[in-house]
Order: sequence, then structure tokens, then C-alpha cells
Amino acid sequence: MKFGIHSPSYIYPEANIFDAVKAKAIWVEKHGFDWFSVMDHMIQIPVHGLPEEPFMEGWTLLSALAAVTNRIRLSTLVTSTSYRNPALLAKMVANLDLISHGRITLGIGAGWYESEYKQYGFEYQEKPAERIYRLEEAIKLIKTMWTEERATFHGKYFYVENAILEPKPSQKPHPPILIGGAGEQLTLRTVARVGNMCNFIGSPEDVKHKFEVLNQHCVKEGRDYNDIERTVLCNLLIAKDESAIQSKLEKATLFKGRGLTVDGARKLFTEYQAASVQMLICSIYQNDVETLELLSELKDQFKN
Repeated sequence: MKFGIHSPSYIYPEANIFDAVKAKAIWVEKHGFDWFSVMDHMIQIPVHGLPEEPFMEGWTLLSALAAVTNRIRLSTLVTSTSYRNPALLAKMVANLDLISHGRITLGIGAGWYESEYKQYGFEYQEKPAERIYRLEEAIKLIKTMWTEERATFHGKYFYVENAILEPKPSQKPHPPILIGGAGEQLTLRTVARVGNMCNFIGSPEDVKHKFEVLNQHCVKEGRDYNDIERTVLCNLLIAKDESAIQSKLEKATLFKGRGLTVDGARKLFTEYQAASVQMLICSIYQNDVETLELLSELKDQFKN
């Protein structure tokens, strides 16, 4: 099982938050993690902090991180379909794949944070099903832009006409596409149809069930289930003993995740591995340094 780091918070002691997240990404790469992702939001979301907190736009940040890292895979977790025209997004990701020498994953989802849509003037589709239909169509358009010399795509929601995207991405046939979300009827069907990776949040028992549902969709769609990389996002705080983790949790008033001792984290990771998780992406509340260091020590116990 591989390990990645998701970095959703920009609460750092440093005055310049970019310098801080850059240092974190370099540290994560140096210590052998496989993945580093950021959110694609304009404001902080409730599970990680307050909306007034400083927050960096994800794709411009990844461009900068691509230039200062060498090995680690970079991604958004996840981009909302509605925030950018999908043809523009295809161009952005293709450029970033070149900058990073083939280390970009397009993490994408249907979108959900209605308050953010309203603040930034983005069109919000009230029906979740419509947002998922738009997601699937956007991915089809993006793949067309990445793989065809001139792309023509006429969908219900999006279109391009004889469009040029050059240079193409470095990765062939195209950068992997991770779809975030776990809706069993529509989202997992979309993963089976057009995704290369899935990403869920939940207990080992929950994600095992989601994998089973995804497998059923793959059978119906004629897709090899094993072609889809199975990832899970886990919000964590870790400390060496029970007293220390309780002290952290008392201070982390907005934290909505798992507070664990090292032994508890090892047990949880073992359960995720048994549930056939291939990469565990760990999100650390407000960049707690000890949690990151303990994760770095624990991850090597789960190498395949």
C-alpha cells in the first residue's frame, strides 16, 4: 500500500504560506511518500477550518510545486467540473504535465460547496445527478482534447470545435484521471466508465463495500476492475500515546477526523490494506508536524 499526503490547510507559522507549503512538499518527497495533493477550492471548507483562513488556488500552486519537486505525483483532490471550462482545464493539465515531466494526475469531481459557488459567481446545479452527468461529459471532452490532433466534441453541456491542444501531455495515452466521490448509482458508474482512479472517504468496512459496488459497475460497463487504482482519503492526527493525542484533540476544536496513537494508526492502516486500498492519502489537520513525521515512519511498514 502506497502513502500520500493531502495538504488542505494553509495554517503555518511562516509569514509566506507558499514558502511553507513548498517546504512541506519537498519534505514529503524526500521522505518517500508517493503523492502530494491540494484542494481545488477558493475558500477553506468546513471540515478543515474557517472560511476566512488564507487559502491558495490549487492549479497555480501545483505549477509552482512541479518546478521544485522531481519524483512525487501531484494532483488536486479534487477539482470541481464547474469551476473551469473543461477545454481550458485540459490545456492547463497538459501544460502542467510537461512542467512536471509526467507527474500530474487530474483529480476531478462533481462539486458540492454551494456557498463557494455563490461567492465566486459560479453556476451551481441544484440536482446532484446533473452535476455528475456534467462530470462524465467533461472528462470525455478532456480525453478527446488530450488524444486527438484536432478535437471536436458536441455534448449536452460542453463542446469544442476542431480545437487544437499542443503540446499534448507527456503521459500516454494521457494523465491519469482520479474521480472523487462515492455515490453508488451514478458516481461509481462514472468511475467505471471514464476514471483511472477512485477516491473514497470512510472506514475500512465502508470503502470495502464501495469497492464491491465499483466492481459491479465495472462488470456492467465491460471494464477491468483492476485497471482502476483504489485510493482512500483519511483525515488524521497522530501522537505517540493516548495522553498526547487527547491533548491534541482538545486544541483542535474544528477537527473532524481520526485522532490516533501510533498503535491505533498502525491498526487502522492494516485494516485499510486488508480492504484492498492501494494508496492511503493522509490529510493532516492544520499541518501538524508530529503527525507527518510519525506517518513517515509508519508508512514503510506497509510497502507491498
